[in-house]
Amino acid sequence: MTDKSADDPARARFFTMQAVRLAGVACVVLGMLIVSQRIAWPQWLGYLLLANGLIDVLVIPTLMARKWRTPR
Repeated sequence: MTDKSADDPARARFFTMQAVRLAGVACVVLGMLIVSQRIAWPQWLGYLLLANGLIDVLVIPTLMARKWRTPR
């Protein structure tokens, strides 16, 4: 029996979108740690990571899904 789910492009796209979301959450957490001065890095970097992470979590997966949508 062959496993057809390994070759499924929808499965790969789903996991790619989830990886982008997870990376975004990591950026948000790191940005929050920098802004709260628990990590001694420049505060502007914290705000930059925070904004980038929010975009990665909220906007990029939606754009990816729209681009990969099956044509009607």
